[in-house]
Amino acid sequence: MSFSLTHLEFIAFGALWTIGLSAIAFVGGSILGFLLALARISPSVFLRTLASGYIQIVQGTPLLVTLFLIYFGLAIIGLDRLPALFAAGTGLVIYASAFLAEIWRGCLQSVPKTQWEAAECLALTRWQRMTRVILPQAMRIATAPTVGFLVQIVKNTSLASVVGFVELAQAGKLVNNSIFEPFKVFIIVACFYFAICYPLSAWSRSLERKLNVGRR
Repeated sequence: MSFSLTHLEFIAFGALWTIGLSAIAFVGGSILGFLLALARISPSVFLRTLASGYIQIVQGTPLLVTLFLIYFGLAIIGLDRLPALFAAGTGLVIYASAFLAEIWRGCLQSVPKTQWEAAECLALTRWQRMTRVILPQAMRIATAPTVGFLVQIVKNTSLASVVGFVELAQAGKLVNNSIFEPFKVFIIVACFYFAICYPLSAWSRSLERKLNVGRR
């Protein structure tokens, strides 16, 4: 048996699942990561310590181990037959949230201190200072690293195969196991990854130019 259109369709379907899983990870990770970033710069020592501890634990644990713990570990407490999409999505959300939190925390703290002081002098509440003064400036700084990390999320979805989720890389493996043409199959898989990741990188550069990131 040789490579056919059916195999290409199967790989393309896996690519769609890769995009979907990446979207779940990015959206969920962004929400949790933003809250963690705010906690990291909070006046509360308890919140800062709690957020810092979470981030250090997640960043210090390989994503592969996190996926194993969610998929197999939860079975110990009686959650059998956990859907692969749920396990993979949860693991990637946890992973993304920790890294996005640190990216955004750094961007928030990179806003000049004079901007924080000026907003405080205007008698704005902390929420008003963040939403009207600090966040608009931090977003300019955060654009490139955030989109760059999104590319990493897309690539890391390949690890979801360990919990039985069929994404792009796993689809390629399954096709190769049936026809034994690894060079052809994985060249096609690589082309799909390039087609997904390159536009993101190009978009990041376009946003940098529009927002004048790094320019005075």
